[in-house]
Amino acid sequence: MFHVIISARYASTRLPGKPLQLIDRKPMVQHVWQQACKSGAASVIVATDDQRIMDACAGFGARAIMTRADHPTGTDRLQEVVSQLGLPDDACVVNVQGDEPMIPPAVIDQVAPNLIAAQDAGIATLAEPIHDSETLFNPNAVKVVCDHQGYALYFSRAPMPWCRDQFANGPAALPDAIPFRRHVGIYAYKVSFLHAYVGWPASPLETAESLEQLRALWFGTRIHVADACQTLPAGVDTAEDLERVRALLGSA
Repeated sequence: MFHVIISARYASTRLPGKPLQLIDRKPMVQHVWQQACKSGAASVIVATDDQRIMDACAGFGARAIMTRADHPTGTDRLQEVVSQLGLPDDACVVNVQGDEPMIPPAVIDQVAPNLIAAQDAGIATLAEPIHDSETLFNPNAVKVVCDHQGYALYFSRAPMPWCRDQFANGPAALPDAIPFRRHVGIYAYKVSFLHAYVGWPASPLETAESLEQLRALWFGTRIHVADACQTLPAGVDTAEDLERVRALLGSA
């Protein structure tokens, strides 16, 4: 059994009020909620910091929880939600972002059981293969390398693994035998991990790369990584992204 928590903050630098932007006459967060409800989750809850989103969720029947607006990270917000819900330490929660109106329910149903099966992990997440050097060398594409059991060794915005000979003179064709993988940002967490996380200071690696999951690795949490069973469509970060999704799902 697992629960889905949809993070839906109102503030956004590039697209203010993003969760309430209309797509096919529905607010974006409703599309996300409907997709999550198609998964096998025992409950689907929207976590927000804005009354307007609370009101919108009430309008389409979703349960929503108001959280503080001053959380330093999204993971801190999740910890407040699981505390409000009173979930036990061994419960599993999947965090879905409120700007992913096309998230496949299948990936939610994949990452949660992965965490439940990986008893020594505090987090599970997903990745996808990288086939081109442009993606590998793009700092906006987060790379992950894993051990033979599927546990993350490191996440980075830098190209990795670094093929010394092939990349000596810059980007080149990727060697077939090397597992280059891009991290895709869906996470399942054990509640016990969330409670521990909020007591840890930011690590130097997290600060350098601006990647929250590096705090978990720094403090010894194991992160299980599997290749996603379906491609995760890009989320909505900008007005251009919004128009792209509107064209796919219907007009505003």
